[in-house]
Amino acid sequence: MIDPVALPGKPTSASRTTLSHIMTANETNLLGTVHGGVIMKLVDDAAGAVAGRHSGGPAVTASMDEMVFLLPVRVGDLVHVHAQCNWTGRTSMEIGVRVMAERWNESTPAQQVGSAYLVFAAVDAEGDPRPVPPVVPETERDRRRFQEAQIRRTHRLARRRAILELRGKHPDE
Repeated sequence: MIDPVALPGKPTSASRTTLSHIMTANETNLLGTVHGGVIMKLVDDAAGAVAGRHSGGPAVTASMDEMVFLLPVRVGDLVHVHAQCNWTGRTSMEIGVRVMAERWNESTPAQQVGSAYLVFAAVDAEGDPRPVPPVVPETERDRRRFQEAQIRRTHRLARRRAILELRGKHPDE
């Protein structure tokens, strides 16, 4: 196995990705707006591209945190999904995603309609975890996002420990 410390770091900008898609009537829910699941798939696709680029190979979605829908997306909106690697561990990466939407036929600025944080695990050909290069934050915003990602990771691990402890106390459930 490769020593992850030996892997050279990659700057945040090396894997930053934007995925754009125009929304059609095929993607609507019963309210006539774009189905949240459609947006979630775009988020996962963009985050997966970032994770693969950053890690240099296959990566799988391990979790999605804080998927927030701020505004509805409508048919005819041009949706831009911006994603970047915020933080890396030994084999995992947190990818931050911002979802923007603008009318396809207007020149008004895009509005933020959603955001999410996903954790991806890099895997080898057998599906086993493999090391990822450290992310190197380049800007003050990147450094802030890196620190925020560490806080989210601490909370994820604490929540997991608490749930496992609780299940240990109540094994029949």
